[in-house]
Amino acid sequence: MLPSLTFVLGGAASGKSRIAENILINSGLNLVYLATARIWDDEIQDKVKLHRARRGPEWTTHNAPVELAEIFDLGTPGQAILMDCATMWLTNIMLDEHNLEEEQTALLAALARCRAPVVVVSNEVGQGIVPENALARRFREAQGRLNIALAEQADHVLHVVAGLPRSLKDTRT
Repeated sequence: MLPSLTFVLGGAASGKSRIAENILINSGLNLVYLATARIWDDEIQDKVKLHRARRGPEWTTHNAPVELAEIFDLGTPGQAILMDCATMWLTNIMLDEHNLEEEQTALLAALARCRAPVVVVSNEVGQGIVPENALARRFREAQGRLNIALAEQADHVLHVVAGLPRSLKDTRT
């Protein structure tokens, strides 16, 4: 049985999405994928194609670069929802110049209301160098705050390094 909220955190290309997908696949529930990426260039397009091919047709996909609450509100106990990923969602929020605090509060509230178990994937961005420009530094700080809030609300938190998950928090045990 999946916890209400699982948070899967890791660096870029660490294997976190594959691990998150497997958590949902192994649940036996109906699979729902919440895609937050916007296709800006060929690199993102290729990554999206890779993810789609890996998931296969058993997933119901919703493209939701910003507006997630409606999909979480429609979640049922017979489903499991994967939000991939919080980092792309935050990027969209910042580039669209939404109010970060309001949007984060709304996201956390929607996750709390959701009747389906949810797995959220996010990038750990605080272990690298200090970015050279103000926007990148602002993003890093906002991502750190979002990750802290998601980890606090989650029942289960996994950190993925080199395709290996390590449990950081599990309130089920």
